[in-house]
Amino acid sequence: MPLASAAVGEIISERSGVVNIGLEGMMLAGALGSMMGAYYLEDPWLGLLCGMAAGALVAAVHAFVVITLAADQVVSGAALNIGLLGLTNFIYRAVYGIEERPIVAHFEPVAVPVLSRIPILGPVFFNQIPLVYVTYGLVIVAAVIIVRTRWGLELQAVGEHPRAADSVGLSVSRVRYLTVIACGLLAGMAGTFFSLGQLHTFIEGMTGGRGFIVLAVVIVANWSPARAALAALMFGAAEAVGLRIQALDLGVPYQFALAFPYLLTLAVYIGLAGRSRMPRALGQAYVKD
Repeated sequence: MPLASAAVGEIISERSGVVNIGLEGMMLAGALGSMMGAYYLEDPWLGLLCGMAAGALVAAVHAFVVITLAADQVVSGAALNIGLLGLTNFIYRAVYGIEERPIVAHFEPVAVPVLSRIPILGPVFFNQIPLVYVTYGLVIVAAVIIVRTRWGLELQAVGEHPRAADSVGLSVSRVRYLTVIACGLLAGMAGTFFSLGQLHTFIEGMTGGRGFIVLAVVIVANWSPARAALAALMFGAAEAVGLRIQALDLGVPYQFALAFPYLLTLAVYIGLAGRSRMPRALGQAYVKD
């Protein structure tokens, strides 16, 4: 479910008009931050907070560049991705060296009584690490906030018609700052899935380009948190199929098995992207008169 939490964050950001291409870098920052937090504080929940803080810090830089300085959003995000790929690697090696990787305090699967015993679906959805259950709630809360609350309406107004929103007293900069930083928090949480939920340590580039997959997931989901969660599940299922192909030794090159989930995502994106309608002011800097 790391894609789902990152996708919710990206949806919130893009609904306000800010593209966050830098998701990959924020997820890497979250993965390293949570690993270091869990290493020194010896608690995965405190590690999660550190990871989310790291993602938010990177997001704040992106927000300053694209909102205050009105720079190009795609260029800023791409620069963050490149910079964080090298910076996280540098910090890890400077602190821990390259001889061995420390295994840190991490999340263990927690079975939900009764539900986890449902055939087939139970173990898949209800015998997971706690972060998965948090993500379930996150998707529901985000869907309600965007559609049913005043803040959600303000968010959509800023993303559709920022000048009109400004004319009725909404602070476009404030809304966009909040949404971009919220996106960073959730991207940091997504990075925590990898370091404290799967590998229990940090590996250079461990997010494996999934931040870019999230961008496609958001478009395919038509900027809906619930649909984004379903699309994230589809990608996860495709990854599982790719691993199974390798395990069964069917004579298929392992490179194809590794590429399968990305190829499937690309195919779905090509098929559905034309039906999506992005926020009208997406990617456009707003400069107050």
